[in-house]
Amino acid sequence: MESSPTTMAPLLLRKLLTTIFFYADKSLLTLAEKHKLLQLIRYIVVSAFLFFLGLLPSLFPGLNPSVDNYNYPLKPPRTESYNQPNGGGGGGGGGVGESGIARALSQLLSIVNDLPVSSRKYEVVRSLAERLIDENLLEGNETLREVNCTVISAAFSRTLSQLEAAVLSQGQRSGGGGGVNGDVIDGAHSEDSYRYRYRLNRVLGAVRHYGDVMWRLGKSREELSRSGSSAEKLAAELLWLSQKLAACGCGDEAVTRWASASNLAWLALSTELRLQGFMVKVSAFLIKQAKDMGSEADEESKKEQQRQTKMRLLMSWIPLLCRASSGTEAPVLSFNEKAELESVLEAIIGVLEQGDEQEKVLSLWLHHFTYCPSSDWPDLHSCYTRWCTASRRLLIAQ
Repeated sequence: MESSPTTMAPLLLRKLLTTIFFYADKSLLTLAEKHKLLQLIRYIVVSAFLFFLGLLPSLFPGLNPSVDNYNYPLKPPRTESYNQPNGGGGGGGGGVGESGIARALSQLLSIVNDLPVSSRKYEVVRSLAERLIDENLLEGNETLREVNCTVISAAFSRTLSQLEAAVLSQGQRSGGGGGVNGDVIDGAHSEDSYRYRYRLNRVLGAVRHYGDVMWRLGKSREELSRSGSSAEKLAAELLWLSQKLAACGCGDEAVTRWASASNLAWLALSTELRLQGFMVKVSAFLIKQAKDMGSEADEESKKEQQRQTKMRLLMSWIPLLCRASSGTEAPVLSFNEKAELESVLEAIIGVLEQGDEQEKVLSLWLHHFTYCPSSDWPDLHSCYTRWCTASRRLLIAQ
């Protein structure tokens, strides 16, 4: 799809104004900390700028994502959606996505994604999809396993985008949750100062993420409004899809996508506790899957790539683990599950680079672990102590 000058001009204008505003705000921030009047002026300017960004799609309709371009087809075209198999098939065979069983599974997973849990047909369709996945595995055929991996991976990616859109929409409706402790945000000591600076930080955070998130989530918003899926339902389905990918030997696909969902991880810190619990379960499962990533890789570049994936996974989701593991009525994870995940976290941190990478992860853990009064997990004190000892010895050896 080509971008016309009419469409590109408003987009460039938005990018230019956002960049200029950020540079100007850095200078104003230093002065605003010393003068209360400037704090008020800065707050008004930031609010007005955010309001202006919200009006841009209305002023320039070309910026709005086209609904027609993003409709999700139950039977995708042959040229998209699925990878072609590596091996050659029969004379009349096509890619794994062009087979009837692949299209059937894709349609079932799409319907599962669209139907609300309250529908009496939801469990029927989900059970049928699960049956198809399991039967493909029981055949012991590599092509059928590829069908499972390709179709479920596409469903996982789509559900992940919808979940991010749902969490963002939920936060906008509620005016932001209370998941992030005020001490962590700005360290303010007085209640009045905390309230003011908390609102200010929320405005600035919204500005920083608004531009990047709104364009990427246009498709997901349209699908979400069409399906009526709740964020909790989507998170639960992500866990289910993750388990199915792992059963098919494609858990790395889910780990990579979850590790890259840094925007969702940031939004999750201030969402509802029940939804946080679902995302903790997804994170815990995928962190366990990530433990053995790269252990069988022969190429050094492949090992490095998977190590970076582990790094992104921990940097994105450790804050949520520290804050949301207590649950609302009962703990999200059992005592044994927590102990197992702590061991996995220590093992993953151990394969990171001894210098900057381990320090970044452990520093992030210490920050959120310390400032979250409601949780004492994950307990990585021993891992932190080992890193300090190794760093001390490294300094002495120099």
